This record gives sequence, structure tokens and C-alpha cells, in this order.
Amino acid sequence: MTTATQAGQAGLQGWRAKVADGIAKPVANHTKLDEDQVRAVVGATFFVLAVIYMANVVRTVVRPPR
Repeated sequence: MTTATQAGQAGLQGWRAKVADGIAKPVANHTKLDEDQVRAVVGATFFVLAVIYMANVVRTVVRPPR
């Protein structure tokens, strides 16, 4: 079964992975989170932002012009 950490890290590819890798250690040093957990939070954040973006695109396409 997939854990929350694995699910959060699943979307970290390319530049998103570099961002997560770059901030994982400093954030983990200042919080009680592990580096993997920080990467998962970053991945989940990027996923939520993508969903919001897609919802706005769909809303714009579906909404009749004024």
C-alpha cells in the first residue's frame, strides 16, 4: 500500500524534484520532519497547485463569454 510520503513524492520530477531536494535538508533541520516528509509536502503542494490551475482552466472554458 502506498504511504502518504510516497504519494507526495510521486510527482517530483525534473525541476520540481530539484526544488524539493534543495529545501528538504534545511527545512528538516529546522522542523521535526524528515527530509522525505518535506519532499512529500513539496510534492503535494505542487499537485494541489496543478489541480487548482486545471480547475480554473476548465471553468474558463466552460463559462460562457460575457
